[in-house]
Amino acid sequence: MTGMRTLTILGATGSIGQSTLDVVTRHPQRFRVAALTAHAQVGPMLSACRLVRPRYAVMVTESAAAELRQRLRDGGLDTEVLSGETALSQVASLPEVDTVMAAIVGAAGLRPTLSAAAAGKRVLLANKESLVMAGHLFLRAVREGGGMIVPIDSEHNAILQCLPGRFNGDWSVGGVRRILLTASGGPFRCRPLSELAGVTPEQACAHPNWVMGRKISVDSATMMNKGLEVIEAHYLFNAPAEAIEVVVHPQSVIHSMVEYVDGSVIAQLGNPDMRTPIAHALAFPERIESGVQPLNFFDLAGLHFEKPDLARFPCLRLAYEVLRVGGNMPAVLNAANEVAVGRFLEGRLRFDRIATVIDAVLSRVAHETPQSLEDVLEADRRAREMALQTVTHA
Repeated sequence: MTGMRTLTILGATGSIGQSTLDVVTRHPQRFRVAALTAHAQVGPMLSACRLVRPRYAVMVTESAAAELRQRLRDGGLDTEVLSGETALSQVASLPEVDTVMAAIVGAAGLRPTLSAAAAGKRVLLANKESLVMAGHLFLRAVREGGGMIVPIDSEHNAILQCLPGRFNGDWSVGGVRRILLTASGGPFRCRPLSELAGVTPEQACAHPNWVMGRKISVDSATMMNKGLEVIEAHYLFNAPAEAIEVVVHPQSVIHSMVEYVDGSVIAQLGNPDMRTPIAHALAFPERIESGVQPLNFFDLAGLHFEKPDLARFPCLRLAYEVLRVGGNMPAVLNAANEVAVGRFLEGRLRFDRIATVIDAVLSRVAHETPQSLEDVLEADRRAREMALQTVTHA
């Protein structure tokens, strides 16, 4: 890495955004932050602006932007505050920015992430929904814009580290046989199935290994997060569904593996801390210090592996089915899941009904092939309407 990289951090107040700020501020000679974005959390955004003094700060809601603007002015900071979804895409494609951390959760991150790709930025992709919803469109934008994707999800970043350096998505060269995508199994891996109906949002958000936001924590508990990661791996590494195997590994020490035709299996290991893949992606292809404690092998009680139980985790089964069908169905899957998880977190849907709602929506939607971003967003909109109707009668 030569020179200084200039960043926009989309989703600066979330867990990935905060970890990115932690790594960036450890290396002020290598990184500067031009823009930060958030939805409506003024307090955390104010702290972030004080820390890195960006040129721009974007809040999705105007009321939050007005409050942040006043508090920055009171503090003597000259950061310009913008608002609205258009501003997200604006700061994702700033001419002075070369690197964009795409960490807005869910479908809301699709437009600004696509804008960064089309503008030729190095996209550090934590917003897996961009690929799940619009994989072909997103990859085309990267090709035409001349940028690149570096995955942030710990599993996909691990795969990148385990693949041969010359790997370009051609499975006929490089000797790659399959990808082994690890999963912790979440907090309910051993919970009796009869008890899942009574799971509370607080229980579902108590991940045993990782500190994450509420939505992604629920996705981990249902293993929908792993299903979305299977679809993401398909697009990132040109991998067919049958070449992606999920392996439940409760310790979350091995973050994923790549198996080769000669029988070799290369794994990437480390403590479960998102600063490791973030640091790797920020400096790629170099390495920088991340603040993560070294892995102590002598403290490990053991490493365990098991097959995922699809009766316990039907969301994973649905994701594989959707990947094989393709077209608009991944966007439908994602939209239905966001609605179902949202209603669960509000206490309006039982945990064990999340997969039921998603399955019902998938069965009602006709398969189509999106030709544009508008087609994808229309599929997303229709799926959300159906999901809301389904939740009402669930």
